[in-house]
Amino acid sequence: MSEPRPNISQNHPVIRQLDDAAINRIAAGEVIERPASAVKELVENAIDAGATRIRIEVADGGKTLIRVVDDGCGMSAADLPLALSRHATSKIDGSDLMNIHTFGFRGEALPSLGAVGRLSIVSRVLGKEGARIEVSGGDMGAVKPAALAGGTRVELRDIFYATPARLKFMRSDRAEMQAIAEVVKRLAMAEPYVGFSLADVSGDGEPQVKFRVEGETGDLFKALHGRLAQVMGRDFAQNALAIDAEREGVALTGYAALPTYSRGSAVAQFFFVNERPVRDKLLIGALRGAYSDFLSRDRHPAVALFVSCAPNLVDVNVHPAKSEVRFRDPGMVRGLIVSALKHALAEAGHRASSTVGAAALGAMRPEVTEPRVYQMDRPDIGRGYSAPSQGFAEMAGGFSARVETVETHDERPLEALPLGAARAQVHENYIIAQTETGMILVDQHAAHERLVYERLKKQMAENGVRAQALLIPEIVSMSEGDCALLLEAAQDLAQLGLSIEPFGAGSVAVRETPAILGEVNAEAMLRDIVDELTDGGSTSTVKDKLEAVLSRVACHGSIRSGRRMRAEEMNALLREMEATPHSGQCNHGRPTYIELKLSDIERLFGRT
Repeated sequence: MSEPRPNISQNHPVIRQLDDAAINRIAAGEVIERPASAVKELVENAIDAGATRIRIEVADGGKTLIRVVDDGCGMSAADLPLALSRHATSKIDGSDLMNIHTFGFRGEALPSLGAVGRLSIVSRVLGKEGARIEVSGGDMGAVKPAALAGGTRVELRDIFYATPARLKFMRSDRAEMQAIAEVVKRLAMAEPYVGFSLADVSGDGEPQVKFRVEGETGDLFKALHGRLAQVMGRDFAQNALAIDAEREGVALTGYAALPTYSRGSAVAQFFFVNERPVRDKLLIGALRGAYSDFLSRDRHPAVALFVSCAPNLVDVNVHPAKSEVRFRDPGMVRGLIVSALKHALAEAGHRASSTVGAAALGAMRPEVTEPRVYQMDRPDIGRGYSAPSQGFAEMAGGFSARVETVETHDERPLEALPLGAARAQVHENYIIAQTETGMILVDQHAAHERLVYERLKKQMAENGVRAQALLIPEIVSMSEGDCALLLEAAQDLAQLGLSIEPFGAGSVAVRETPAILGEVNAEAMLRDIVDELTDGGSTSTVKDKLEAVLSRVACHGSIRSGRRMRAEEMNALLREMEATPHSGQCNHGRPTYIELKLSDIERLFGRT
């Protein structure tokens, strides 16, 4: 530490003004991190220009070429040099930085791209002549006439050639291409009425289309559903619940998948604020809280959620990349997301993911290399052939697990109900039910576990949480800031049976704890609550612990595997599942039943 730093002169430092080229290269380091960042900025400009079709072409993962062509409003010859100047934009007038209605507004993207690569722009406004301008390493050329039908074509070649040190941090062409595709897909979800195409034009061969979607039509939910089906897959669209809620001027729309359609990582979680793709800790924490009662910690929900509000309620000018936002009332936004998702999941009732049945069918399909010729397909036998009925009758008579249909108060037959009529119990754990369109296979223990759990939660909500007073209050020491956070949430914690009060500077006294938790480590619990309050602005730690205990109680109090059930009991379990929210999955996020359509079963046996 005593030696002088080699990059600092021993003479008196002189403050000097950097030239524009150096300023643009410094700014580019924040805005343009990799080729995907350049694609994001250019595509957002095209969307802001009112484009209905956007074509993106890249070569070598965007390292040698990025070309974005749109049919937007275009720019005139006089606007082109100004568009390449820093902080020059047509999207705001600078009077109110909180009134932003477009993707771009900082005026940094094009000059940053021109500072680190070779940039050319060809644009034409309807009714005027086309124009072209080029800039290389910050050196701008003259505006020249150019031919173009309309819109704008932007080409960026040799990205980071002017800052070669950045090239060392580039990943492989394949990895960069994947990052570009991810950016385009996110923007395609944000703009369902716009058509997008992404192609790899590397080499001399034919362009390889990596992603293509046409503009959707219809109302917002129909268009969004169609776009999500193309981007996130048909399985997501079939197993997603529509979300539409509003609170205090903030609207939440989009789709959230059923808990049984979960993923092993958070790769299928997409958030948008005023149509802008964002990665926000508040939104991620709210999503985790909404699904905490339905998924284990190693599973992640799949969602595409859109938060819409007045521009003055959210600050998008937090980071040059505009991927982070700050809400004026983060607690209200978090509460809106949690309540809307929980309500939608409750409305889904006993519904489970259709992919569960598809996976079961896939497991049953034999792996054969040649088409199997079934005996029923042979021409020499089949017509007029009937199997003897005596053997089948004897087998049916010896099948002791068969049950008869029981009476029901519903006028419809049991087979017409969503989960059908119980027909058998196999291996003393699985109920086979018949429906009008197929069959249902129910895990009796998992199903009853969820039913008991929901019943216990309802009782706790109605009767409150009983608190256990400590004989000697436990004093927990922590910083004054942490104490202030806890005391602000004291009223909410008291409703969950945790009573705290101030005890001098930097200390909190714990008077009562939830009785159902038994003996608890109050200090560890309080520190977990502080961490959650600091991270997300609210706490669910105590509630999560209470629900974890109720889940264990429900597990031990439910029907155990290996118990034989009568027909009345099995049908009663099916009817209760139909009437209970969230009964499609157990407390650990696993499905409680599998539905197999008759057409799929017949396909297994070659009948179709």
